[in-house]
Formats: sequence, C-alpha cells, structure tokens
Amino acid sequence: MKIQGYNFFCDMPDDARYLRRAQPDERFIEENMIFILPDRLRKFRRNLWHVRRNPGPVHIYVPLFRVETLLESDPLPPEYGPPQDVFPFYTHTTRRRGRALDYYVLFIFRDKESYVRCNAALPVP
Repeated sequence: MKIQGYNFFCDMPDDARYLRRAQPDERFIEENMIFILPDRLRKFRRNLWHVRRNPGPVHIYVPLFRVETLLESDPLPPEYGPPQDVFPFYTHTTRRRGRALDYYVLFIFRDKESYVRCNAALPVP
C-alpha cells in the first residue's frame, strides 16, 4: 500500500475503539465518529487519518481528513453512544452508489523516526 504524499504508515491497534452519535445525522458514517486511542498513542493523534484508495488500477491511497480522537483517559461526550470495537468494523470496504469504496483509518508519517516510535507503541501481533 502506498499513501500519496506520505512514506510510512501504521495500522490501527486492536484495542482502539470508536464512538458514534446516538442519533446519527451524517451524510457518511465517518462524519460523526470519534476514535478512542490508548493513552500510549497520545503523541500520534494528529497522524491518524481517514484514507481511501484512488479509483482506477493503481493502489495508491489518498488522505481524506484527519480523524477526530479522544484518549482512553478523556471523558466521553454525552451525546455519543457507548464505545464500540474498531475491528471488524474497519476491515471491510463499503459500497456507495453501486461501487466499492476502499476506506481505512491509518497513522501516516512523512518521516521514518515518527513511524518507528509509533510502531514501537503498537502491540506486536
């Protein structure tokens, strides 16, 4: 996988969770999602992005927008439902208007040093 404009990426950890509004009012699901990250990843919150695959035969992914995040130690907003596990939610592609859309949430980095530090904070599978 290649990310346009970025050299390195890390997958979401298995212990991440997400919140959705109790009364959804979005055009697409990511608009009202907040991801809850383990405290060990606090330094990498700004590196978490929604990405999608470019249409066509190339397998280059494009960053869409930065993910809204909370840490495990932060209070949960009252207008959201209970925390849910990220996996298997983000392991499947979604369909819109008859075509498959390939979306992921990834930590993306331009420099190798930040990538290595983030990778070290992720649990070994």
